[in-house]
Amino acid sequence: MDARSRGLFITFEGPEGSGKSSQARALAASLRQRGLPVALTREPGGTPIGDQIREIILAPRNTAMAPRTEVLLLSAARAQHVAERIRPALADRQIVISDRFADSTLAYQGFGLGLDLAALRALTAFATGGLTPDLTIYLDCPPVIGLARKARAAQAGGEWNRLDQKPVEYHERVRRGYLALADAEPNRWRVVDAAQPADHVQYLINAQVGQWLEELWTPPPSSRS
Repeated sequence: MDARSRGLFITFEGPEGSGKSSQARALAASLRQRGLPVALTREPGGTPIGDQIREIILAPRNTAMAPRTEVLLLSAARAQHVAERIRPALADRQIVISDRFADSTLAYQGFGLGLDLAALRALTAFATGGLTPDLTIYLDCPPVIGLARKARAAQAGGEWNRLDQKPVEYHERVRRGYLALADAEPNRWRVVDAAQPADHVQYLINAQVGQWLEELWTPPPSSRS
């Protein structure tokens, strides 16, 4: 089933502090203002079961979590997310916007933790039933900037989770992994410099998504007699 016979699937990816969640919400609001049906969701989580798994994965106290445990928990949450939330919304011809999806596993658990990429791709394909995004917005941000943003937000009551407290070298590997993934699939990925002010980042995202939607939904020219 292609994007013309179902809804569209847009994902946001990026390292910690890149502003994904805020920008995903902003894009959803912008598309809704245009009268488009939008389902906004996130990973890990997106469902009641997934949210319970999210608490385990991100809890700062769970420092003993093994890399394989981490990826299996994420995959379980993702399988539920796809089955309960994403596929039904796509079947209902909605535009699904997800704050993170399967590429996060390749970047964080593959490049970041050193797990085998081929094994992760196979596990992800099983968990998702082969579902891939139509468009991925990658918000690129140096870890020193992103982690500083998260630290300031945490001081104001925001989240500071188990992944945030990992060494900066880990976050550098995650960023390099994301850039490698984007380079490998330039037709699906759009890279945005997220170190810029948030309102400018939002402008760039809206422009790129708007152009993509126009190109995707342009009807074929009518045949001439």
